[in-house]
Order: sequence, then C-alpha cells, then structure tokens
Amino acid sequence: MANQIEKTSYKLQSVRTGNIFEDTGWQLDPVGEEHPSLIRAIYDKKQIELKSDELGLYKYADWLPINRILLGSSAPVTYKSKGLAKSLGLSNLWITFSGYWPEKNAAMKTCSFKETEAYSVCARMTNDMDKVLVVASAGNTSRAFAEVCSDNNIPLLICVPEDNLNALWFDHELNDCVKLVCSKSGSDYFDAIHLSNIIAGMDGFIAEGGAKNVARRDGMGTTVLSAVTTIGKIPDYYFQAVGSGTGAVSAWEANLRFIDDGRFGKNKMKLMVSQNHPFNPLQDAWKIRSREMLPLDGETARKQVEAIDAKVLSNRKPPYSIYGGLFDALSDTEGDVLTATNEEAREAAGLFEETEGIDIHPAAGVSTATLINSVKNKSVNKDALIMLNITGGGEKRFKHDKELHYLKPIEICEINPDENIVKEKIRNMFK
Repeated sequence: MANQIEKTSYKLQSVRTGNIFEDTGWQLDPVGEEHPSLIRAIYDKKQIELKSDELGLYKYADWLPINRILLGSSAPVTYKSKGLAKSLGLSNLWITFSGYWPEKNAAMKTCSFKETEAYSVCARMTNDMDKVLVVASAGNTSRAFAEVCSDNNIPLLICVPEDNLNALWFDHELNDCVKLVCSKSGSDYFDAIHLSNIIAGMDGFIAEGGAKNVARRDGMGTTVLSAVTTIGKIPDYYFQAVGSGTGAVSAWEANLRFIDDGRFGKNKMKLMVSQNHPFNPLQDAWKIRSREMLPLDGETARKQVEAIDAKVLSNRKPPYSIYGGLFDALSDTEGDVLTATNEEAREAAGLFEETEGIDIHPAAGVSTATLINSVKNKSVNKDALIMLNITGGGEKRFKHDKELHYLKPIEICEINPDENIVKEKIRNMFK
C-alpha cells in the first residue's frame, strides 16, 4: 500500500486548556475534557527541514502527523506573480497554487488542494486499521480522498449531495474499495455530513473527522509551508476562499509554528477569508464579532447554496465557534471575512487565466475577486507581502483530451433519512 517511514514525532494539545497528551491513533478530541476544543499537533522538530521534492507532499513530513508515505502525492507550488500583480499594481504578490499545471511542477490530478488533506489524513492511518473511512464533502474533498484511497487500496465511503455528482470525475476507473452514497437532489453539504455521521457511527466504519483531524488541518497547512519556505518570510496577508474555514485555521497554525521556528519572522498573517455571496453565514457572524454562528434555517441555506457558483464553499456548520476554530484565528490575526458575487468571481477567474496563464476553480475565483476588491478599496497596501492561496486550478487543462470517468452512487438517501434504513442498506452494501 505504501512505503514505510519512521513515524513523525509529535504530541497533541488541547487549544482550550493547553493540556498535552499522546496520540492514541485516531484522536479527534481532547482527552478527559468537558468542553469542545480543537486539538493541535505539537511537533518535536521546531525548525522544519524540507525533504526531497520526490516525496511530494511528504517533503513537509516534519510537520505532518503521519505514520507512512502514500503513493502519488504532489505539493503546493508557490511563485511570485508577474501578470496579476502588474494588473493590480502589487509589488509583492505571491501565489500558492494547488492543482494541475505541469509548467509549474504542480501535479495534483484532482486539481484541488483537498489532496493535501487526503494524503495527510490517510498517511496518519496505520496499516492495522481495518475500518472503512467515511468522508463527507460538497465534491472536491471526496474527489481527492477517492483518488488517494483508490491508488493506495484504502477502503472508503464518501457522502456527497446528488446535485454535486459532476465533481466526482477521474481520469481512470477507481478501485472498488471506494464507494459513494448521496443525499438526494435538493440537499446540500450539511445533509451529506448528516448522512456520513449516521454511517460513521456503525461498527466497522470510522469518521475522517473533518476539522478535528489534525492531519487534515496540517495537510492543508502545507500551502503556507510552501509559501513561507519559498518566500523566506511570513506574508503580511493571506487570501483564501472558505467553506468551513478549516484551511484558514490551518494557515494560522502553520504561521504560529513558523514564529516558533524563528527563521521567518514573528508576524501573524492577516487572514482575509472569503465566501460566495449570497451564502455568507461566516461573514454574518464575524461582522458583529459573534463567536456563535447566527441562525440559518435549512430551506434558506439550500436556496442560497443553489444560487452560488462555488458549491464547495457551502458549509453551514463550520468549525467557527469551537476553541481554536475560525473565530479565534480571525481574532488573533486581526483578519476579516469578505464576499464576492458570482459575477465578480467569474471576472476575477478570467483575469487570472489571462494574466497568469491557467484556469482556476470558482472558489479560487472568489478569493481572487476579494483581493481585487481589497486593492480597489485600499484595505491592503500595494507593497505588502501578500499570499493568494489558489485552492484549485488547471482542471480545464487536465481534462483536455482525457477520457473522464464519473463515480456513480450505489445509494441515494432522503434528505432526512430514517437512520435504521440507512444502516441496513450500508450493511448490505459491505457484506
């Protein structure tokens, strides 16, 4: 399944209390604590040493909570922008690109930075784990996990809204260790999460864990590891579109590790995260500095999600309020939550392709649009060191002249399904 490496040496820490404890294998919550909190990996190596580029994502193994190396990974690529920077009048714009762009040595076959999560999470698993991994997503995350698990023969069940099936494309037929169930048409990401929670509670299945999984966050944090080690210092601003905000939390945590490293500066990047209007529950809460998310009924949320181009930004139960989550990350970095309309994001994506030479995903169009707006309204200095996290791109390039294969669901479930019926169907599926 994978090449063996020495286990990365680290402990886990509760963000809320600071308590430190050992990782017992798949720890997602603090040990013995009453109140919810994210946990962090505390690595023995305070100063990161990059390994060979041939290891792909695992060149950053010092700061990944992994037990092994899996086949086929690719690391994010950071470069100094010329075209977009000139268009916007920016002197120090750096782009971290996750996707498919051979000329830049970017080789993510699913064209999304979600591969960084999948390769890290699955490498945290040990060879003796005999449970089916359960992952829910709006599309990109499931595509990444499906690719990684198929290539490395890891049993996986993914849950995706039926309306997002077009996101599950591959350039080859997948290993049958990967299976798909859907929440029916009209549902959203939250409905897929609900379905996955039912399944993950069954014997023989294990939840991937989402934002609670330190491997997911530290995998996503490799975007910042790429940027800082390439640039040589910590950026002033960090721009990224978010659904859950987990990527921004990961960026914050990577930033803190670099401060402890001591070689790249002591500043905290201002997290400039963005959503696709009209679905902007994170902005609604943040603009009144509420730690708690504001009420949003399911029907309204589904209509808002239907209206946006960037479906992957549609999480209505994000890790915002929890200790160590997005509220704390924004507060600590004096960040902000921005929005862009479909039209603004489309125009920004077009400008990016015109000036940089590669197509980008709608979510990356959203983040680029908010950067453009921030330059126009002078909320960022034109000489500031800016990191633009392009979380997906090169899909048009990748699909050119390739025969695509779409993963088909083996079951489509009601939006609010009967749990017993779901469990019975899943049991029969895995007999």
